[in-house]
Amino acid sequence: MAEHKYIASLQNPLIKKVVQLKDKKRDRIKTGLFVLEGQREFEMAIKGEYSIETILFETTLISESEISDLLKGSPSTPEIIQISKDVYQRIAYRDKTEGILAKTKSHGLTDLRLKNKNPLILVAEAPEKPGNIGALLRTADAANLDAVLIANPKSDLYNPNIIRSSVGCVFTVNTAMASTTELINFLKEKKIQIWAASLNGKTVYSSVNFSKPSAIVVGTESTGLSKQWLAQADSEIIIPMQGAIDSMNVSVSAAILIFEAKRQRGFK
Repeated sequence: MAEHKYIASLQNPLIKKVVQLKDKKRDRIKTGLFVLEGQREFEMAIKGEYSIETILFETTLISESEISDLLKGSPSTPEIIQISKDVYQRIAYRDKTEGILAKTKSHGLTDLRLKNKNPLILVAEAPEKPGNIGALLRTADAANLDAVLIANPKSDLYNPNIIRSSVGCVFTVNTAMASTTELINFLKEKKIQIWAASLNGKTVYSSVNFSKPSAIVVGTESTGLSKQWLAQADSEIIIPMQGAIDSMNVSVSAAILIFEAKRQRGFK
């Protein structure tokens, strides 16, 4: 086995840095780095061509040969550091995973590339819960959407809870973040129809023609979409409710709308 640097102290500067990156959005933005853990997430990051800086591993949980296998196809050659069980327990969210320090990517509108001439896009306005963002990204990956656009973001994409709840799909989904005004202008310029999900919508979602370039826009569960989106939408659409409640979890609603659009498009 190759010799690797070994860290046993909780006071080690790198370990302190990892903890800060996990806990603080400000540090992730300032350094351009984030922390991920989990084999599936690691594989998705490699698939998404993320640059891996450092791998922290505890030998009873993952072997050097397993790490080497995971790194096949990686665009970078990270530093591999062995850590003690105490250090592992300090930095890990889960049991039986490795810690990865990777570089973030830019997610501005100018970085967004739509390869499909007839795109299907999901827009989420000001999603509040990292778990919901992760679920939306997971659904977007499952449906092979052309992009996910987040309006007025309240969190960065590299929040550990987003990474975890997306099961690594945050690394593979084409994603951009901007203000509501910027995203509306972008969609209008691209001649992409805007379908706004609304409890007050008059058009049942299944009667909408999603076969043309389309953006499905969802808001928060507490307040829904802002007046700006509703005013600029081609139509306000609704998922009829037949029970006692008048709304569903935003990720569930988005999935229903997305897969209706995919059904109309023949799941292409």
